[in-house]
Amino acid sequence: MAPKLKFTIITLFKEALEPYLNASMMWKAQDKGLVEYEFVNLRDFGLGPHKSVDDTPYGGGDGMLLRPEPVFAAVESIKAKDPSAKVILPTPAGELWTQKKAKEMACKAARHLIIICPHYEGYDERIMQLVDYPISIGHFVLTGGELPALIIIDSITRLIPGVLGGETSAEIESFSDGNNIEYPQYTKPADFRGLKVPDVLLSGHHEKIAEWRAEHTKKAQK
Repeated sequence: MAPKLKFTIITLFKEALEPYLNASMMWKAQDKGLVEYEFVNLRDFGLGPHKSVDDTPYGGGDGMLLRPEPVFAAVESIKAKDPSAKVILPTPAGELWTQKKAKEMACKAARHLIIICPHYEGYDERIMQLVDYPISIGHFVLTGGELPALIIIDSITRLIPGVLGGETSAEIESFSDGNNIEYPQYTKPADFRGLKVPDVLLSGHHEKIAEWRAEHTKKAQK
C-alpha cells in the first residue's frame, strides 16, 4: 500500500471545511488510513496585536489583499517538518483543474499537499513564489479558497485506490477518458410513472448492454 496522502490546509475558516471532510467518502478515506487532513490557522501567523493577515493594495483599488509575511511563515512552518510537501494555490490565474489532473495528482510521488486558501480581494503576487501548482476550478470568482480546496481534495481523494470501493468505479465515470460524459444509468423500479428503463438494460445480455452504453456515452461540451 502506498503511503497515505496528507493535505495541510492553510485557512482562516477551518469551520467551513471540517463538516465536509468528516463526512461520506472523505471520512471513509481517513478512517481507512488512506488520507490525512490537517488545518493550519493563518491567523496564528498574523502581524501585530490584532494578528493582521491583510492590507490595502499598492496603487489603490477596492478590497484587501493577503500579505506575504503570514503566508510565507505558515508554509515555511509546515515545510520545516516536511520539505517534500508541494503547495497548491486556488487562483483564477491557475491551470484549469480536470479529472485527468486529479488522477495524476492522486498517483504522484508527492504524498503531502499544502493548500493555501486565499481570501478577501486576493493575495500579494509574491506569494506565487511558494506555489508548485496554481489551480483554477473555473472561470468564475468565489469569496475565498475554501470551496476550491474542497473540490481539489475531493477529486483527488476519491481516486485513491480503496476509497470508492469498486475496482472500476473511477475508470468508467464521466471525464475518466478525456471529455467523456458517462452513459445514463437506472435503478429500481423498472417502470416509474410510465418512465421505463431501456429494455436492453433488463435483458442480461452483457455484450448488447456494453454496446448501448458505448453508444450513449457523450462528449463533454467545451
